[in-house]
Parts: sequence; C-alpha cells; structure tokens
Amino acid sequence: QRLKEAGEKAKIELSSTISTEVNLPFVTADASGPKHLNVTLTRAKLEQLTGNLVERTLGPLKQALADAGYKADQIDEVVLVGGMTRMPLVQETVKKFFDKEPHKGVNPDEVVAIGAAIQAGVLKGDVKDVLLLDVTPLSLGIETLGGVTTHLIERNTTIPTKKSQVFSTAADNQSTVSIRVLQGEREMAEDNRTLGRFDLTGIPPAPRGVPQIEVTFDIDANGIVHVSAKDLGTGREQKITITASSGLSQDEIDRMVRSSQENEATDKQRRRQVEVRNRADSLVYQTDKILEEHGGKVDQTVRDQVRKTLEDLKKALEGQDTDAIEAACNLVEKTAQKLGEAVYAHAAEGPQGAAGAEAQESSQGKPDEGKDGAVDAEFKAEDK
Repeated sequence: QRLKEAGEKAKIELSSTISTEVNLPFVTADASGPKHLNVTLTRAKLEQLTGNLVERTLGPLKQALADAGYKADQIDEVVLVGGMTRMPLVQETVKKFFDKEPHKGVNPDEVVAIGAAIQAGVLKGDVKDVLLLDVTPLSLGIETLGGVTTHLIERNTTIPTKKSQVFSTAADNQSTVSIRVLQGEREMAEDNRTLGRFDLTGIPPAPRGVPQIEVTFDIDANGIVHVSAKDLGTGREQKITITASSGLSQDEIDRMVRSSQENEATDKQRRRQVEVRNRADSLVYQTDKILEEHGGKVDQTVRDQVRKTLEDLKKALEGQDTDAIEAACNLVEKTAQKLGEAVYAHAAEGPQGAAGAEAQESSQGKPDEGKDGAVDAEFKAEDK
C-alpha cells in the first residue's frame, strides 16, 4: 500500500516537474536487516513506462469518432476529463491526434461530477435550457429464425428512440412466438447478451409467413427499454420492460465491441449460412404450395422443370455447402418465375375465352349487334 501511494504521488509530481524522489524507509527486511527505497524517477522514464497505455487510448477515441461520423479535423473543442489528463504525455498525444491544443478551461477532476449533476437536473426537470443527448452503448435486437440476431436499434443511437419491425411465423399453425431480447454487436444470438424473454400466445392458426407480428423497441430518456410484440391480426399484445438495459461497465462494453470486430468475418459467414438455408427452406415451402394449388393450370413441361430444380435444392439442403444451396435457390427462383407466368397467363385466358364465347352467342342470337355489343369481362387474379 505504501508503494502504491508513493507511486501515485510521484506520478502526480511528474506532471509539473522533470524528476522526483521516491523515499520509503523500512520497505521490507531480510536477514541482513531493514531495507529502504530511495530512487529518482524522471518524467522521461515514466513516459517510457506508460507510453503503450497512452497509445492504446487512441483506439476507443478513433472508434468514437467513427461511430459519430466525424473526422479529427472536424472537432471544434477537445475537453480533457479525468486526473490522468494532467499528464503531459496525454496532453501531447491528444494535441498531436487532433492537431490542436486541448481545452483547459475546466477542472478535469470535477467535470464528470458536474456533468452528472446537470444530467440529473435534466432528467428531473429542474434544468430546462440544456439538451441532453445520450446514446445506446450497444445494439438491441431479437433472435430470429436460425439463431440470427436481427438488430432493431443500432449502437450509438440517440435516445429517447423508438423502432418497430414486422416479423412472421416460421411454421404452419404456429400459435406462439418467443421473443428473446438481445444486446450486443455479434451476428449470432448465442454470442450476445440476453436481456429478457417473453411469449406472444394465441396466434390464430395460419400458414407460415401469414401472421403479422409487430415488434417494437422503445427506449425512454432514462434508458429504460420497453419491448412489445403485437399480433396485427388479433390485436393481442405482450410486452416486457428492462430497467437495466446496460448494467455493464465501460470495460465490458468495450470488450463486447472488440469481440464483434475481431469475429466480424466469421460472424458474417455464419449469418450467411443461416440466411441462405432460411431462404432455401422458404423457397421449397412456397414453390411446393404453388405447385399443389395451381400445378394443373400449367404445362407438364413447366411442372417437371420446377420439380427437378426443387429436388436439386432439397438435396443441396442435406449438405453444408452454402454456395451450392444458393446456386440451387437461384435455379428454383428462375423456374418458379416461369410457373408464375404460366399461372397468370391461364388466369387471363379463362375470362377472355368466356367473354368471347358469350359475345359470339349474343351476336348469333341478335344479328343486328356487332363486335361493339360485347361486354368486357372482369377477373380477379388470385394472390400467390
């Protein structure tokens, strides 16, 4: 403890002097007797010892500028906060980075406390003439099909804020959806922090993809997160309130951000694998359904082409080759377009043929009426 206190004292003194003495009698003792510490520490030696630590602070600084969308030369004033910013090496590093002298009009030891007091006044309503802009330290979202994280509110979004997005069910006649609220920058849900879970029940039976579930994230000025899920068809709603949406130290937040950056390439690959498989699964489901409902309206050749590409896609899904699955998806989409065109062509020909026959009958029954006597037929194309 004495050594720590002496080191702190020497560090403070070296902010205003070139060298200082560290004199600690009776630091320890051995068989030969008591030991005393008496050394001279220079500012140059201190800067050599701490240089790499000061250099590391530029990483978060650059990240903060990038998140805000600014460059160093666009900053008007640089305010130094914290006792360590009294250190000449820190001030010189800041000056070199921003190419300007840092602002020294505030006490770096008091500025945080003053800011906290102002923030408390704004939240309480006592301070009216200050615009308080706080941001979300990490992205917020939910887990979606395949264990993927779908972000609704991105990191560094100014609060208060509100964002909604519509999702649907992943299976036929699904009556319940589970909402897992996540915090973090990773692409996969398992790598992020779970803030809460809740279920929306009572969804009426329907084919997958039909129900419309609106998920809303609402963060108030106090940083409290309100998450709701509403079935737009029935109006049924469930919600959860998360009072400690962060609950993390700055070191933990920085660690999570660094982790997302270090694993960015791997995460994107994992997400692509899941999204391609989801796309393939959806294509198989939708195309099978169209074939079942409207296959009789198109030529056998078109049906055979679609079935062949569907079988190829199903075989590709049995493996793990993402590129092969994606290529098979593209082929299915291409042949499915022909299927859709044939279905619509059949729908258009039917009413026109009926109208033509009716017009012919009418003209035969009433010789005086020519082509102008035919009535335009109306038809309603079925939703696919």
